[in-house]
Amino acid sequence: MVIVHPIPPLYDSASRILILGSFPSVKSREAQFFYGHPQNRFWRVVSEILGEPCPGTVPEKRSMLIRNHIALWDVIHSCEITGSSDASIKNAVPNDLTEILSHADIRAIFVNGGTAYRLYRQHIEKATGREAVLLPSTSPANAAWSVERLIGPWSAIKEYLDEEGCI
Repeated sequence: MVIVHPIPPLYDSASRILILGSFPSVKSREAQFFYGHPQNRFWRVVSEILGEPCPGTVPEKRSMLIRNHIALWDVIHSCEITGSSDASIKNAVPNDLTEILSHADIRAIFVNGGTAYRLYRQHIEKATGREAVLLPSTSPANAAWSVERLIGPWSAIKEYLDEEGCI
C-alpha cells in the first residue's frame, strides 16, 4: 500500500540549512511531526549542538528549529513501506524541494542517514543541482551511534548557522 507523506515542510524565509530524513516513521505519522519516536535521537542531538534545552512538544520543536534557521523535511513524498523500516521502502516518489529552495536562503542540505542520502542522490540531486552532506542516522535502528558519538558529525550544521551569529 502506498503511503503519502502527511507532514508539511518546516521552514521560513530565514532558513539557512535544510535537514532531510527519508520518510516519517509510524510514530512520526501518528504525531504529525518529524522524529516522533521517543528513542530517535534527533531532538537530543540538535538541541545539544544548538545549546538549547531538548524540546518536548511539537510547538517547542518547531520554535527551536525556526529560531535557529533550520528547515526540516523528508526526501520521499510517497512510497510503500513496512512499519518504519527504511530498508523496506519501495517505489519511492521524491518530494519537490523547489518550494523551500525558492523561498529560503538554504546554504547547505544535510541528510539524516544512508537511505535518505541514497534516495536524495538518486531522485533529487540532479533536479536541485545541489549536493547533500550525509550525516549518520539518529534513528534508534542505528544503535551503534550514541548521542555523544552523533554530536561530532552533526556539529557540521553549526558552520552554516554560526557565520551570522544565528546560535
